[in-house]
Amino acid sequence: MRATAAATARFAARFADSRAPDFYRSGPLETRLSSIGIGTYLGECDDADDVRYERAIHAAVTSGINVIDTAINYRCQRSERTAGRTIATLQRDGVVTREELLICTKGGYIPLDGGVPASREEYQAMVAREYLDRGLMTADEIVAGGHCLAPKFLADQVARSRINLGLATIDIYYLHNPEQQRSVINAATFRERLTRAFEALEARAAAGDIAAFGCATWNGLRVARESREHLSLEDLVNIAHTVAGRDHHFRAIQLPISLAMSEAVRLPNQRVRGHDVTVLQAASELGLSVFASASLMQSKLAQDLPPTVREALPHLATDAQRAIAFVRGMPGVTTALVGMREATHVTENLGAAPPA
Repeated sequence: MRATAAATARFAARFADSRAPDFYRSGPLETRLSSIGIGTYLGECDDADDVRYERAIHAAVTSGINVIDTAINYRCQRSERTAGRTIATLQRDGVVTREELLICTKGGYIPLDGGVPASREEYQAMVAREYLDRGLMTADEIVAGGHCLAPKFLADQVARSRINLGLATIDIYYLHNPEQQRSVINAATFRERLTRAFEALEARAAAGDIAAFGCATWNGLRVARESREHLSLEDLVNIAHTVAGRDHHFRAIQLPISLAMSEAVRLPNQRVRGHDVTVLQAASELGLSVFASASLMQSKLAQDLPPTVREALPHLATDAQRAIAFVRGMPGVTTALVGMREATHVTENLGAAPPA
């Protein structure tokens, strides 16, 4: 029904000889996870990119990657649906079992369905029809035209994602860029919304719809503590404790980490037990797994890296491999997520972790 310790260890053992000795690492839910995962953010909302992602996900899993990351709003729900179809095919063909894969998705942005509406008016009519009229949110709970953390909305999104992915249980369900709310509302209201969102996700965990949850951020964990968008990991864990005690299901964070966005390892913007530390240090102290997004910064780091980077990693063949190796090598990073739309990209990117 979900990723398990025994099954993910079995998956890791199957590919151990073809990957670097440290390729598989301990992750949330006592899992063994590949230190490179496949992301599904980029691309068009069309059939052609569906096919590309199907091939890439198939290549990833059959090459030893067992972390698949998506979100309901990626490519108008097409990324979730494509991942779901591919996972089902892999299981049907006996290539992998459900329990060997860690499947992650996100909720927070109001998703489109299959394609982009023809007009703003059509989009607003969809929001009213699907969410406002059904009582899943109120208009004042929407910020930036399309972001919401209302409990009923999140419950609805979990249900839709489970259908899209064809899963009984989603392994990690992230609140998607919660700092989007903080940029608009005051601190007290933001904390209240986060608390209610955590309550909603704890309820989904109790029901078996998700195994764990976390926060997937873009700015919130990279900016200075003085920034309005800043998220405190200690505060997030404290909210989780308040909501569900020591048995809470808040287990993971996701943020950009790359050669171009290295704040997680160099900026002491977190305070834990009175000490200023980096995000990676804070996550370690607080028992949170870290998934690094944008490892190639939407392919911008896949070429033309400075000569000093190439000199530091001479055993790797391409700049994409060097950029991924940098992220994968950060102490405290569980998995470096890389957007891959082509099977050839999977092969190249796995070269960042060659066997010994």
